[in-house]
Formats: sequence, C-alpha cells, structure tokens
Amino acid sequence: MQYHWLNKQNNNKLIIFFAGWSFDYIPFEFLPSGDYDVLMLYDYNTLELPPIPQYEKYFLISWSMGVFTAYLLKEELPAFEQKIAINGTPYPVDDDNGIPLKPFLLTLKHAGQGLEGKFYRNIFDSSKDYERYTQNPVKRQVQNRIDELNNLYKLIKNIDINYDKFYNTAIISKNDIIIPSKNQINFWTGKVENIKMLECGHFPFYNFKNWDEILTCR
Repeated sequence: MQYHWLNKQNNNKLIIFFAGWSFDYIPFEFLPSGDYDVLMLYDYNTLELPPIPQYEKYFLISWSMGVFTAYLLKEELPAFEQKIAINGTPYPVDDDNGIPLKPFLLTLKHAGQGLEGKFYRNIFDSSKDYERYTQNPVKRQVQNRIDELNNLYKLIKNIDINYDKFYNTAIISKNDIIIPSKNQINFWTGKVENIKMLECGHFPFYNFKNWDEILTCR
C-alpha cells in the first residue's frame, strides 16, 4: 500500500481516503481540503497501513475497490465520525452486489490493454470529464496496476466477508458502468442511514467542490 498526504496542515480533523484500483493521488489534487487534513491510501498490492497520527476527529471516505479494502482493515483503523462508501461495496466481485464475475474476469484478463485504452474512458459518463482527467492522469506503472488487480482478486476469492454494519452513507452514481448502480443499490438498501444518487459515472469527484461536500452529501 502506498499513501500520500493530499493535505497536512496540522488541522484537528483527518479524512482517510481509500482510493479505487489503479489510481494514485494525482487525479485528486484538485479538490480543496478546507480545514481537514487528507491522507490518501492506494495501491493495494500489499495491505500494510501507514502510521496514522493522532487527530481529534477522523472521517472515512472510500471509493470503488477502496470500499472493500477499508472494510477489510476496519479493525486497524481509528474510530470514525462518519464512514462513506462511494461506488463500491464490501463484495466487489459479485453478480448481485458488485461487479458481475464475467466482466470482471474479462477486465482482469485484458487489464494491460484496458489500462492503456478504454478503462479510464469508461469511468466517466462524459467526454468533458474524461478530457479533464487526461490533464492530470494516473502516473503509476501499468504492470504495478495489473499486479494490484490480481492481488485484489486473490483476496476477494479467499476471504469470506460477513458484512456487519460499518458504513453510514453510500454515494452511488446512476451512470456507473464499472460497478452497476443496481447492484450497489441492491446491497446498500437497509444497510446505511443514507443513500445519495448522483448523475455521473464511476468517478464522481468532479461533482464536488471540496472534500467537505462529500462528507455532507445526503
């Protein structure tokens, strides 16, 4: 696991952000942090957490495969004021609650080709947002990202998740073609206090002006 401080100004509140598969910090540097420090975690080839400093309050935002990873590591994380899952579930490869198995296996088989082609186009539902992403794209080596997906799938296959209520809010994009919105709705209904639907694709972050808007999204 790698980490990056998107903001570290000795504020008294910390957002811990678990990113999705294949991402790094570069596409997220545009989001203002306000009075929060923001620690971003990504690259789940290993799951060793970095040291987490002492703060008065902690907030969890996880996205895509990060929803699964954060839940997996929940016993090692601090107590959170709020826990938000964005376009993901603790069952990331599942015909009813996550990515259906067949398309996931196709993504895994052709990961190198996808990462250099249509995968990043598919996480946006508009050419405008995709073009914005290309101005500050992920810089990680392709092989590192392929290895990450293989390692995540090994975890998913070998770990029996028995979900107990953890997340408070689920944010779901209506036009998500990576993790179908109907599967996300199917899983989160009755399991969170709030479900917020957005008119966008799998990557929803351009819809927010700052990190606090994500925390207050209801």
